[in-house]
Amino acid sequence: MYAHYMKRVIDFVLALLGLIILSPVYLIIIIAIKLDSKGPVLFEQERMAQNKTSFKIYKFRTMRVDTPHNMPTHMLAHAGSFITRVGKILRKTSLDELPQLLNILKGEMSIIGPRPCLLNQTDLIAARDEYGANAVKPGLTGLAQISGRDELPIPVKAKYDGDYCQKITFIGDAKLFLGTILSVLEHDGVKEGKTVKAQSQGVVINEKSTNNG
Repeated sequence: MYAHYMKRVIDFVLALLGLIILSPVYLIIIIAIKLDSKGPVLFEQERMAQNKTSFKIYKFRTMRVDTPHNMPTHMLAHAGSFITRVGKILRKTSLDELPQLLNILKGEMSIIGPRPCLLNQTDLIAARDEYGANAVKPGLTGLAQISGRDELPIPVKAKYDGDYCQKITFIGDAKLFLGTILSVLEHDGVKEGKTVKAQSQGVVINEKSTNNG
C-alpha cells in the first residue's frame, strides 16, 4: 500500500512544501550563481529513470560553462579548477540538488530511492539489475547515500540500492530521510575528482561527476 500509493502522495506534498519553504534559499542561490559566473542557473542532464527509461535531472550549476561537454569530473585534468566558487559550497552542502524537488513534483523521482545514475554508468546499471534496483523510481537520497556515497565501489552501492528496494516502508524512508540530514551536515562521503575505484573495474564512481553540474 505504501510503496504503490502513499509514497507518491507523500513525495508530492513534501516536494511542494519544500519548494515553498525554501524559496528564499532558492533566490539567494540563484543570485549567487549569477554574480559568481556566466551561464544558466540550472544544469540539466539525462539520467536513468524507473525501468531504465530516461529523464532530465535538474541541479544548480556548479561548474563553468567552458567545462568539456559530456566529460565526467573524475576524467578532467585539474577538475577543481572548473568548479565555481559558489559551486564548491553548493556541492559540499548538497544544495545543488535542491532543484530536484521539481523532478519529484513531476513524478520522475522520489524523495527516497536509488540515486539516478548516468546513462553511461553501464557497470552500475548492470549491478543494480541483479538486485531489481532499476525497477523503482530513483530518489533524491537513499540507503547508499547515507552509507558512503562517493566512497562506495559499484557492487556495494548496488547491493545497498537492492536492499532498499526489497523492503520499502514508511518507517524505513523516514529513517533514511533523517539519516540524510545528518550525513549532509557532516559532509559524509562527498569526494570531488578521482575517488574510490570500483573493484576489478578501475571505474571511478562519483555522484558529483557531471560536467557543468
